[in-house]
Amino acid sequence: MKAAKNMAHEIINPAGLAKPSGFAHGTKAGDTLYLGGQTAMDSEGKIVPGGIVEQFTQAFSNVLTTLTEAGGTPSDLVSVTIYLTDVQDYQRNGREIGRIWREMAGTHYPAMAGIGVTELWQPEAVIEIQGIAVLNGARQQ
Repeated sequence: MKAAKNMAHEIINPAGLAKPSGFAHGTKAGDTLYLGGQTAMDSEGKIVPGGIVEQFTQAFSNVLTTLTEAGGTPSDLVSVTIYLTDVQDYQRNGREIGRIWREMAGTHYPAMAGIGVTELWQPEAVIEIQGIAVLNGARQQ
């Protein structure tokens, strides 16, 4: 999908993700990419079956798809926020989720927050992940 541009920012909506309605998957302003909250939605807009591990995998994949579409890599992530409807379930599965993170993004760990919430937009979603990335080598090492 071609990215829409205006003078201030560029909207990033990868063709492989569910078509957004009322939001953008990503917004690039200069070298900063703001990654919209991603639940475990598949390309047809349905939440993948399974629990926290399956939903983490899909939600994080959606984040990385948008990041890649904008020309970034996982090491460009500078901040990630994870919203959870069951923090204890996430903690119980932390080792497996950590393994999946390393498989998908390597051992780069940005600033992170995990926040417990009562519900997400889709009732069957148990996790939502959003992030911020700095692209084009603009971040300091």
